[in-house]
Amino acid sequence: MVGVARLLLIDDDVRLGEILRGYLEPHGFTLQHAEDGGRGLAQLDGGGFDAVLLDVMMPGMDGLDVLRRIRERRSNIPVVMLTARGDESDRIVGLELGADDYLGKPFSSRELLARLRAVLRRAGPDTFADKVQVGDVVVDAGARTALRAGRSIELTALELDLLLALMRRAGRAVPRDALLSDAGRADVVVGDRTVDVHVSHLRSKLGEPSPIRTVRGVGYLYAKEGT
Repeated sequence: MVGVARLLLIDDDVRLGEILRGYLEPHGFTLQHAEDGGRGLAQLDGGGFDAVLLDVMMPGMDGLDVLRRIRERRSNIPVVMLTARGDESDRIVGLELGADDYLGKPFSSRELLARLRAVLRRAGPDTFADKVQVGDVVVDAGARTALRAGRSIELTALELDLLLALMRRAGRAVPRDALLSDAGRADVVVGDRTVDVHVSHLRSKLGEPSPIRTVRGVGYLYAKEGT
């Protein structure tokens, strides 16, 4: 598996969600759709997303208010704003609030794909790269190998997939119920106990200090170097 990026679309346009899901999924993305700002923030609280597509013009809480609340929570998740407005001031406000990019509606699906990949590359380890390195741990998805400080680590196929899923989201919590699907292992029966046992084995094999941290009530986080 090369990698799967999890996106959250916050937009009241149901049809847009269907179109984007159909276009983006063959390119290595999964997309969840929240039809208003409140639902979007609630889904973000669950963790595990790699980027947000956020519409500016929504009834109730608009996109700028949603973005403000995301950044107030000290979340550094990449946010691409979507808007039908042509007013330059909206773009400026959005960028000042911490938007990573801005795309006007209607937009090309190919352009959206290119911008998403760009913001994800800037955010951290490349979700689509075969080789991922965080600190002194290096995993090669193609060769199916893992090294720590140059020493080979013998991992099962599932352990290596879990490690990749965590490293590709280094610095962000990944919920237990999403970790196996993020690792591309829908063939494994999902359960909190299943995930905990495999992560425990993985921690033991990686050795101390462990880069994998438990996030109480959510799941696990792979610490970035120096955190």
